[in-house]
Amino acid sequence: MGMDRRDILRKVGVVAGVLTLIPVVALATIALTSGSSDGPSAFFGGGPLVAGELVTGPEPDWSFARNLGTIELQLLDPPRSRLIWVAETDGRLYVVSGYMDNPIGRMWKRWPAQAVRDGRAMVRIEGKRYERQLVRIRAGTALEGVASELSRKYGYSGAAARIESGNTWLFELAARGGSMTGASQ
Repeated sequence: MGMDRRDILRKVGVVAGVLTLIPVVALATIALTSGSSDGPSAFFGGGPLVAGELVTGPEPDWSFARNLGTIELQLLDPPRSRLIWVAETDGRLYVVSGYMDNPIGRMWKRWPAQAVRDGRAMVRIEGKRYERQLVRIRAGTALEGVASELSRKYGYSGAAARIESGNTWLFELAARGGSMTGASQ
């Protein structure tokens, strides 16, 4: 009358499979639908940044971003958004992408190469949107200030050397202008 061992193991296997499948399907659904959402989530990229006032006019005083942990960054091509570290120094905003000197890092983080091709971007900071142009910085006077900020905010030491070596890519979030192309400096 009772179940034999094989029946019990089969039923336990079915239950374990279903319990494993539920979070996998949930995460896959979130990942697939995030591409059409207004902005990224904590774990997944998002779609275009559409909500929030579009700030125009003179260049803002970016000092308000000095202590923000992350901002939302969206490239126009492709129109995907992500949360990203931000550094403010000398009245300018910068973003970085690490792990760029190895194939896995470049495969995982495709946005930096996309930004070099077409640096037009939208950022959303505290609910306001700003049109920007990502301009890659490889060397120069900005590195010291950015490296200091990355160390202060995130404990990211050695940033200047990592940027110069190509391990970390640094982009200025410059005002968008007709002559800017996102080309490397």
